[in-house]
Amino acid sequence: MRTFTTADLNKHVGDVTDAARREPVCITHHRKPRFVLMAFEDYERLQGTKDPRKAVTLETMPADVEDGLLALADQYEQGTGTDD
Repeated sequence: MRTFTTADLNKHVGDVTDAARREPVCITHHRKPRFVLMAFEDYERLQGTKDPRKAVTLETMPADVEDGLLALADQYEQGTGTDD
């Protein structure tokens, strides 16, 4: 991930937005990461509007996913899910 300062953003907005079109960029302020600038399409994917994949926590995990993970864990414990 490329990094730019807030001063870079003010002085070279075209360069920074061109870089953000290709990949997310980090914007720092006083040498600390403060913002991420990215293409809107990348943002939509993160929000799940275009890509059905999304991150969940143990508390928000759908039951079918939890059941599948538990079944895989059982297979692993029994040694039937490994390539040993």
